[in-house]
Amino acid sequence: MTPDKRSGLVNLPSNHSVDETVEKVKGILQAKGIALFALVDHSGEAERAGLKMRPTKLLIFGNPKAGTPIMLAAPSSAIDLPLKILIWEDAEGKVWVTYNSPAYLQQRHNVPPDLLPNVSVIEALAKKAAE
Repeated sequence: MTPDKRSGLVNLPSNHSVDETVEKVKGILQAKGIALFALVDHSGEAERAGLKMRPTKLLIFGNPKAGTPIMLAAPSSAIDLPLKILIWEDAEGKVWVTYNSPAYLQQRHNVPPDLLPNVSVIEALAKKAAE
């Protein structure tokens, strides 16, 4: 799926529930030795506040060996790093995997082209989690 040119977001349909997709992402990260820094359960927090929200979870992950060179070359990239994947359910019950396009991050922060592969792994990870 191509990124939205305005937002830089890529939305992939998932073949699984939010929780199953989250577990797939966690398994892929673990297998690749990529650190999961945080899992934000937006819908769970909304419920604790007495509000209703469709299942929505954000995974924040990365590898300092990949991210640090980008942040050194383009300090503003630290606002978008570590990498994030949002897994959410829409009003029709369809689950989506959303992430920032690496090309968008490169353009937004003027990341040198030779460092683009450091964040491009998110594309394969998201596709594998969604299948």
